[in-house]
Amino acid sequence: MDDSLASRPGRRPRPSRRPERQQILLRRALALGAGLLVLILLVLGVRGCLNARKHRALSDYARNVTQIVDETDQTSKSFFGKLSDPGSLSVTEFVAEVNADRSAMDNYVARVNALDAPGDMGKAQRALALVYELRGSAMTEIADRMSTALGDVGSEKAIASITAQMEKLLASDVLYASVARPEIDGVLAGNGIEGDDVPKSVFLPDGIKWLDESAISDALGSVSGSSGTSTPGVHGLGLIGTNINGTELSTETSTSVSVEETPEVEVQVQNQGESTENGVTVSVTVNGGNTLQQDISSIEAGATETITIPLTPAPTGEATLEVEVVPVPGEEVSENNEASYTVVFE
Repeated sequence: MDDSLASRPGRRPRPSRRPERQQILLRRALALGAGLLVLILLVLGVRGCLNARKHRALSDYARNVTQIVDETDQTSKSFFGKLSDPGSLSVTEFVAEVNADRSAMDNYVARVNALDAPGDMGKAQRALALVYELRGSAMTEIADRMSTALGDVGSEKAIASITAQMEKLLASDVLYASVARPEIDGVLAGNGIEGDDVPKSVFLPDGIKWLDESAISDALGSVSGSSGTSTPGVHGLGLIGTNINGTELSTETSTSVSVEETPEVEVQVQNQGESTENGVTVSVTVNGGNTLQQDISSIEAGATETITIPLTPAPTGEATLEVEVVPVPGEEVSENNEASYTVVFE
């Protein structure tokens, strides 16, 4: 053996890099795991925020419905309370309070329609809106017919109309109990919300009772000054003027009016008697067929009131309009209560 080779120092063995590589991979895995954990926490946090927001929206919706329903219950008690016992209310006062109840119902209808139905509340909201549409239209018709129902002429027909609206109120109660309320409470329960269930809502108390025309007639008969009774003294009304959209009509010649807008007949009625007259009905008949009417709630002795009656559908060409102020109880002379006009609609 060569001595020079024997004396050459040997190579130092190269250290293994495996432990260092494992550490790098371990650090990468830890970083990736931490990133995934942060991502999961972010997703859960966002989801939690969205769920919390959804729950708040559903709870707010239920509380708004509850408030409207509670106020509706008070209006029901007000209306049927005075219908059952009007006390000393006069016809004018009674009609005014019914109109106030109608205005309250109009307010509830507007508030229901303005509700923001979150999540799955769409079906419930549509049912609730229909409930209040029925109630609103019923109270409007009842208020519009009340003056006539409390008078003498036309009272039977007006009472029949009011009775029909009671059926509509009953239908609204059934719809609320069988569809709207279960839908609302079901959505709340499905989202794990407890304690926000909406209350019951029965607008028509003693439903069977108020579906009877005689019950309504008897109730209105106890309103002071109603049911065709008249106070002592002279009673009389006078038709003193009629115009369409500002154009005065004449009983002696034909009058031309423009139909660019809906024709509106304005009738001036004067109380020529000695007492306040309540529930004064004014009617307009077109060509002996279509009859439209409106009521004046009251006219004081010597006062003049104007009632406006839109002609829908609008007549075309030449037409005959018969305008009549229905005589009030105790009125003996009624020749000046009506007039006939020839009108050319252009």
